Amino acid sequence: MSNVTSLYEAKAAPSHTPPPAIAPMDPFPWAPVTMEQALDKSLNAAQARFTGGLSPIALAAAYSDWALHLSAAPGKRMKLAEKAAKKAIRFANNAALCARNPDAPVACIEPLPQDRRFTGEGWQKWPFNAISQAFLLNQQWWHNATTDVEGVTHQHEQEVTFAARQVLDVFSPANFPLTNPEVLAQTFRQGGMNFVRGWQNFLDDMSRAHTGERPAGLEGFAVGENLAVTPGKVVHRNRLIELIQYAPRTDKVRPEPILIVPAWIMKYYILDLSAQNSLVRYLTDQGFTVFMISWKNPNAEDRDLGMDDYLSLGIGDALDAVDAITKGEKIHAMGYCLGGTLLSIAAAAMARDGDTRLKSLTLLAAQVDFTEAGELTLFINDSQLTYLEDMMWEKGYLDIKQMSGAFQLLRSNDLIWSRVIHDYLMGERSEMNDLMAWNADGTRMPYRMHSEYLRRLFLKNDLAEGRYWVGDRPVAISDIRVPVFLVGTERDHVAPWHSVYKFNLLSDTDVTYVLTSGGHNAGIVSEPGHPRRHFRTRDKTKDAPYLDPDHWYAETEASEGSWWPALVAWMTERSSAPAAPPTLGTKGYKPLCDAPGTYVYQE
Repeated sequence: MSNVTSLYEAKAAPSHTPPPAIAPMDPFPWAPVTMEQALDKSLNAAQARFTGGLSPIALAAAYSDWALHLSAAPGKRMKLAEKAAKKAIRFANNAALCARNPDAPVACIEPLPQDRRFTGEGWQKWPFNAISQAFLLNQQWWHNATTDVEGVTHQHEQEVTFAARQVLDVFSPANFPLTNPEVLAQTFRQGGMNFVRGWQNFLDDMSRAHTGERPAGLEGFAVGENLAVTPGKVVHRNRLIELIQYAPRTDKVRPEPILIVPAWIMKYYILDLSAQNSLVRYLTDQGFTVFMISWKNPNAEDRDLGMDDYLSLGIGDALDAVDAITKGEKIHAMGYCLGGTLLSIAAAAMARDGDTRLKSLTLLAAQVDFTEAGELTLFINDSQLTYLEDMMWEKGYLDIKQMSGAFQLLRSNDLIWSRVIHDYLMGERSEMNDLMAWNADGTRMPYRMHSEYLRRLFLKNDLAEGRYWVGDRPVAISDIRVPVFLVGTERDHVAPWHSVYKFNLLSDTDVTYVLTSGGHNAGIVSEPGHPRRHFRTRDKTKDAPYLDPDHWYAETEASEGSWWPALVAWMTERSSAPAAPPTLGTKGYKPLCDAPGTYVYQE
């Protein structure tokens, strides 16, 4: 503890001026503003209420870039006209064939693998097969129209393609009763009562959204009752975190404790859901002492909390507490999503300054290089971030509703339109589960921290490029020397597995990479016994040559089941022989209350 203070120096002197030969970090927009600047920010914040937080200027710039370059490309327009004619002929031939032989339709275009809108039996019959085929051909043409236009920047091309897909998805035949065979069949079976129930569901949802009530179906889930119920004690609390120490479940434990740093974008208990799928419970059952950070849900008074505060008050204080309670045992540190990114920064700073308290590093769906951070980067440019910062400036934080809207757009078919069809047209309610209940329990983002995170990491990629400062110097991932267990998920829209894999490019240590089935959350909550799970894993020593992710995938055999036992085996190999468990708390870190603590209940 006493040999290194870099995490605390970061908080004590965040504005340290580096030597003139080194460019300091750019100023950021939380500095005091003039009256004129306040006017501009207030106007943008008011405007954002009607645009869903999307900058109209950013969208207009992307559209103008695409439209002007397309207008100057007669060859591209001729190619698009040719494609349109060929698609029309192909569709006409296919529609005629399907009309003559309704029982044996032949598709002229297949939907993308992740598109499940038209897989039902009803969609294979006339005329609905022709309707869906027309839509898919139109969708494909617009993809051709918005891509490969010479001169358009990559960012603008992605934005225009994304916007075109969102508009097309609105007019999908699956979204309308008369063109959806499954809705029509339900209507005939129930004499239209599905629309009555759907209207009631719609009114109920609107009422809950207006009054701030929890979504329908969450009544059966409650934190501390059937969510986040692994026994433990809060052994430390400050203005940003509560640190939970979980009670041992075995007579003896591995001396090296596990400290879990979850993302602060949602509540911590994604890793302690129900008894049967809690990673915390699984690790304690395997003979590990587990600590977990529970982040405070910030409000307006926390607007000036920055990344330095999350390092010092979050990871720094937690490391000190764990170190004291376990009497100096080295720590297996584990970070999930944003928590993994923050933990990587902390580990790099500790390695730079000679802090040897870490035994290993486990990163779950966490990125350190943001050049390929998926479709989230569509919302990351100077214009959009300025707009977002003006929204946060007014309130002092980013509201969860604004964040969840962006995430829903990334998977609009699964998260928006499928629900419209199921709840409002079919008149049914989806059965709630623990993961959905957790997903509805969001948190806010402090103004300064979120701006720093998006600008320094997403926009400028400072961490990967050696410009991210902790204390008075920048940090580098290559300084980390402890072994790393790195997990990506196959269908991750938040931290794509190719992006997570880039840790291998930046690191200079032994890395075990695991790629598991599932998405950003469901792939991590993948307990033993979970059906239809598989994973791939391979070790890479620090001296081994680089293997790109696609070749890694092709050359790594899949194993059936959960990746959790592989994690336990990896940690066990790097731990000492079992011994008596530590006490719950110690001098200076007395238990304050039972888990799950108090911060997790903040709304």
